[in-house]
Amino acid sequence: MNDRLSIRVEGHVADVMLNRPEKYNALDMRMFEALGEAADSLGENSSVRAVVLHGSGGNFCAGIDVQVLSDPAVRIDEAVMQPVAPSPANLFQRAAYAWRELPMPVICALSGVTYGGGLQIALGADLRFSDAAARFSIMESKWGLIPDMAISTTLRDIVRPDRVKELAWSARIFGAAEALDLGIVTQIHDDPLAAARAAAAEYAAKSPDSMRGIKQLVNRAWQLEEPDALALEAEIQYRVMASPNQSEAVRANLEERAPEFKD
Repeated sequence: MNDRLSIRVEGHVADVMLNRPEKYNALDMRMFEALGEAADSLGENSSVRAVVLHGSGGNFCAGIDVQVLSDPAVRIDEAVMQPVAPSPANLFQRAAYAWRELPMPVICALSGVTYGGGLQIALGADLRFSDAAARFSIMESKWGLIPDMAISTTLRDIVRPDRVKELAWSARIFGAAEALDLGIVTQIHDDPLAAARAAAAEYAAKSPDSMRGIKQLVNRAWQLEEPDALALEAEIQYRVMASPNQSEAVRANLEERAPEFKD
């Protein structure tokens, strides 16, 4: 893992911090690579049941480092835009989409600025907790670009198309209250990182099969025709009901004790 991220795993919860505070955690090539690598590593760790994603230095992420756009050493060719197997997402998309690909809940804590690619990374998380002073923007058009870090998959179930167009065309900065109204932010907290960590601990204490099944159901079924959605619902439930963790959840509740789930 390179120094662009700090990762700590404790009590079945992984804490992932973007660690470039002097640049407002802006995205350079090493940051793009680190985000995908981090998600891959966590996906292989069966003991991780929830993830908290946040930024250092009082900001989440200012978006792309403009030096990437002007650095002649950085070549953005057609090959870089191809998917990174086995994911359908390319290197840049995976910085955001990889959190959606993870099977466990991912909660993002937002403060300061969350602009451009930073917002798209946050949208890859399952939940987004913000403080009231946080600022947001779909800022890519300012640099003559389109938002291309998996926003076509992460935002389509949240914000109406006309609102997305207005935000992306204008590249305007908007506050936490509007983000909450749009559905971009899940909740507003005085301390979003503490709230994210509390939620992650709560989810990590429940059956990992149930938590992962819920994420799979919502991420997949909402895009299916009704018969296929119902079939997926039944398939996931059948698999969850057959697991030892579901039996343990029942026993623990009946015996009024803390459950002991298997990874």
